[in-house]
Amino acid sequence: MIYLDYAATHPMTELALSAYVRAAGVVGNPASVHSAGQAARELLEEGRAAAAAALGVHPLTLIATGGGTEADNQVLLSCFADGQGHLITSSIEHSAVLAPARLLARRGVDVSYLTPGPGGVIEAEQLRQAMRVGTRLVSIHHANNEVGAVQNVAALAGVAHAGGALFHTDAVQSPGVLPLALSGWKVDFASFSAHKWGGPLGVGFLYLRRGLDLSPMLLGGAQEKGLRSGTQNAPGVYAAGLSLQQAVSGQPRTYAHLRALSDQFTAHLAPHAQMLRPNHTPSGSPKIVSFTAPGTDGEALLMNLDFAGICASLGSACAAGTMQPSHVLSALGLSDPDARATVRLSFGAATTQEEVNHAAQTLIQAAQRSRI
Repeated sequence: MIYLDYAATHPMTELALSAYVRAAGVVGNPASVHSAGQAARELLEEGRAAAAAALGVHPLTLIATGGGTEADNQVLLSCFADGQGHLITSSIEHSAVLAPARLLARRGVDVSYLTPGPGGVIEAEQLRQAMRVGTRLVSIHHANNEVGAVQNVAALAGVAHAGGALFHTDAVQSPGVLPLALSGWKVDFASFSAHKWGGPLGVGFLYLRRGLDLSPMLLGGAQEKGLRSGTQNAPGVYAAGLSLQQAVSGQPRTYAHLRALSDQFTAHLAPHAQMLRPNHTPSGSPKIVSFTAPGTDGEALLMNLDFAGICASLGSACAAGTMQPSHVLSALGLSDPDARATVRLSFGAATTQEEVNHAAQTLIQAAQRSRI
């Protein structure tokens, strides 16, 4: 099997797995005051501290969550709990942002969606023109999960703040691939999910700038400063924090490796540009490549790859099984048939040049066989 679906989930690293197993042997509840509980609490806080060090922030600014979707929802729903105000986001955000945005619109919140320009980039001037009195929050992701477009978060956050609004970024696809600078970006909120960098599933972090507060989504306890009730997943947070440190420390090396793989894969397909059109750009995240094979059936294309032992996807794993074309590809101007004929492959540090060469040749063959 050749696994090329790292954007959906990154296999747990050896470090993360060993850390999780080690921490899972501690039986206490982190909220208990006895010695077993305090041992679990130490693991929880050690993981949080490791994650904070990797992100360059204070541990008290990180709220442990169940993942990026929960973090995104908490920011948006909390900032507009009264059903008033103006939200600005983009048309290519993850569904974890767009779904609560639609819910807020039904509750009376005014929502504006910015359409990206070439390469999927939202320009600062676009945001500046969309700002107005009453704009409370701007939510723009750092790296897109389908085509890898990377946004200038620092510039966008600056525009939001100049207009009196808060700024949130979904940075789920970034750790271990792209440089992170939460303090330098001056964002107010940021969402992270451990399974995207090789940590365990079902664990994430919400960065909350010091001095800010949110409404809790889960009630019934005082965990996570009262913002996330429920017994904390100490083994998960411990493994997530240690693996995030590993991912961030290796980021420059991983980026160079992924860039070489992305360029190599794209070069293989270049002679077949009429049959396989790229949707990603050289300036985007090297983790993700996206190609449209006009006149093909995307599911057949994916099945051909799967039969050849290659794990890829049609787009976001969160949208798998739906009948609708990708909203990201539609926003970038693709027709519904072309959006349905698109495949995404995503690489990781363990991906080899031989795997990429084989996958590129297989995709060419699959596109030839999958024509409708």
